[in-house]
Amino acid sequence: MAGGDDHTMAGHEHEADPRGLLFDRPVEVGANGRPTGVELELPPDEPVRVGEFLSPVDIGIKTQTVRLGELLDRLGERRLDLAPDFQRRAGMWSDVQQSRFVESLLLGIPHPPFHVAQHPDDVWSVVIGMQELTAYVRFAGVELSGLTPLRLTGLEYLSRYEGATVLDVPGRWRLRLRETRAVLHLVRHTTPDDVKFNVFCRVSASGPQLRPQEIRHAMIRGEARELLATLAEHPDFGLATSFNVSNEQMADRELALRFLAFRLFPPEEFRGQDFEWFLTLAMRRAGELSAEEQDREVRQFGWAMRTAWLLFEEQAFRRSLGHRRKLPVNKALFEAIAVNLAALDDHERRRLVTSRDEVRGGLHALLTRNFAFERALTVAPGDPAHVRMRFEEVTRLFQGVLSGD
Repeated sequence: MAGGDDHTMAGHEHEADPRGLLFDRPVEVGANGRPTGVELELPPDEPVRVGEFLSPVDIGIKTQTVRLGELLDRLGERRLDLAPDFQRRAGMWSDVQQSRFVESLLLGIPHPPFHVAQHPDDVWSVVIGMQELTAYVRFAGVELSGLTPLRLTGLEYLSRYEGATVLDVPGRWRLRLRETRAVLHLVRHTTPDDVKFNVFCRVSASGPQLRPQEIRHAMIRGEARELLATLAEHPDFGLATSFNVSNEQMADRELALRFLAFRLFPPEEFRGQDFEWFLTLAMRRAGELSAEEQDREVRQFGWAMRTAWLLFEEQAFRRSLGHRRKLPVNKALFEAIAVNLAALDDHERRRLVTSRDEVRGGLHALLTRNFAFERALTVAPGDPAHVRMRFEEVTRLFQGVLSGD
């Protein structure tokens, strides 16, 4: 999906509204420096306590040196998880970037360590270092991965190998690639999941900037990945978001996960906790859904997206409803509207569309006259009061229209 609207590129927009604040909001920006198409949420005033006292003995990390050839062997034995759909992401290294990483390996230039999550069956999921490892595999072990082979391009020092595949370089160079050693930090499977997630978030904060959804995607194997991809690539999701939400740093999949999270865990039962960890729990739960349950969620998601488009058109899930200009998608508003629409039956959704002017007017009033509602959409999305506020207000709006009140 394409990136955000041109008017979001500067990071802020300004247009008059009752409080003069509507367009003065930060925009989420991906690793490539471009907007992802969603608003940046502001953190709570006070940090959320994730759990009780954490002891160092709870964190099991093993630092070791491995040959890159060993990682290829693991890949061939299906004991290394490369996240098969990783290639569909925007922000993936170009062939030139990947080629120059391979060139660095051939020249013996050190590279940053890999950070890996170990699963109980000793499969390793690469969380940090996926770009580098994908480049290496595409060149040195493409037959093990199903990826397209990498032909070296844009080299700075080994230009004589321009256009080469691994079969075109001398045997000693291929051996060097296998024997190159890498530092690997293995987070053991005995480490509690919430601690493991926190560890990777902390490492990312001081190194390669990964979004929490990217970390979740790497940590959690199985059908949850494919389910989120199906939702994020649903044509009605694209329609409802004007194809403005990028898959850069998995912004689209985070929205899909937020929908599933409040389908699986009712918002009225949400308790104060770290919101990113709540989404991680929801992704694990999504991976446990039966095929029939997954199909149901995909159908309900599609109907919710189609209805949102019919109600709000290009302003769906945006706080700029009623304005000429268009803000990026607001995550919290997306949750509240999408989950409420999915909870209705077909007849109720059609009635809302028939009364769309009333629905639009009611939501516009919430967005422009209810400061508490606006705060619940923009600040501390994991605050239980904010979660309840945004869902209850949208529920009240829809039910009021349906009942004729």
